[in-house]
Amino acid sequence: MDRKDFLSAIGLTAASFAVINCIGCSKGSSTGPSGVNGPTGVDFTLDLTSSSNAALLTNGGYLAANGVLVAKTTTGTYIAVQQSCTHESYPLIYQGSAQRFYCNNHGSAFSQAGVVLNSPANRNLTVYNTTLTGSSLRIYS
Repeated sequence: MDRKDFLSAIGLTAASFAVINCIGCSKGSSTGPSGVNGPTGVDFTLDLTSSSNAALLTNGGYLAANGVLVAKTTTGTYIAVQQSCTHESYPLIYQGSAQRFYCNNHGSAFSQAGVVLNSPANRNLTVYNTTLTGSSLRIYS
């Protein structure tokens, strides 16, 4: 293979890669990372006496389980939303003092009710029900 053929082959490969990436992230794509939905059919229970769930004993604490971010608000109630940002599926954190869910990657923020507070996200989070019975916290759709 001579130099011209080699450069042509590399150019074609790079162009193909660029086209594939652009197709995957186009706004019209329903399969790309934008428009991420939370898990469906959610129904699990967390034992609050377990050391792995200790973060939920403190107001403002949170943890991720089964694709869901579970938090204890500063007023002591439990809330649960999808773990991933609706913008590009990066993991969210809970900022109890600011009473919001936040994406460190692009700066999107969501209220405790899962409503978009600022972009680039433009879709609300999937919110799940929580029920506390003794030391068992059930999270369900």
